[in-house]
Amino acid sequence: MTIAVLKYWLLATIGLGWSYHKNKEKTKQSFYKSKIMVKSMILDIIGILMIIGVIMAYVPMELITKYLGNNSNLAVSVLGASAAGGITIIPAFIAFPLVAALQEQGANIMVITAFLTTLTMVGVATMKIEINEFGKKFTFIRNALSFVLAITIAVIMGVIL
Repeated sequence: MTIAVLKYWLLATIGLGWSYHKNKEKTKQSFYKSKIMVKSMILDIIGILMIIGVIMAYVPMELITKYLGNNSNLAVSVLGASAAGGITIIPAFIAFPLVAALQEQGANIMVITAFLTTLTMVGVATMKIEINEFGKKFTFIRNALSFVLAITIAVIMGVIL
């Protein structure tokens, strides 16, 4: 464990102690709700981590570098990652370890940024719900602007980093 992790554990422990001191019942309720949340998500988390493990074990580094790395056709890779991010529904806490693993394998920062930003900003899979709540025009304009901004952010990150 690193020093930073230990600091976060210490900070969380102090916060928990303070919460328990302020209101024991609310702290107990939050633990109960957290337990229910973890139970509902644990299979998804394990599944995603297994998928990441399989990808890292069976997809050769050369393949990742070829299609997502600096020597790939960057425009195609960024657009492909943007499309993948826009149509998938993956919680951010699972997406971050996935892209960290991809970066370690040689994926380009622009490709990773394009995937992450469209994952959080564009919602193709949730369009029907959004159309019902906000209307077609708003939904399509929001998603189109989000897509363009996500690619812009990816390019800026690529230039900066």
